[in-house]
Amino acid sequence: MARYESDFTKFLNEMKTEKPNLEAAQQEGRALLWDQEPQSVEDMRRAKAAKLKQRAYVYSND
Repeated sequence: MARYESDFTKFLNEMKTEKPNLEAAQQEGRALLWDQEPQSVEDMRRAKAAKLKQRAYVYSND
């Protein structure tokens, strides 16, 4: 009995066979942008001190 396989699943499987390093490249990109080391307390304190307070109504010309 054949199992159903969607067109998208077929496309992904073909792409993975054509580009075997695709998942490794995706993980490298994720690590570059998202998987970052936690900030130190000093870094968080400096970032908080550098923030500017936003006005209550930002569209005002005041």
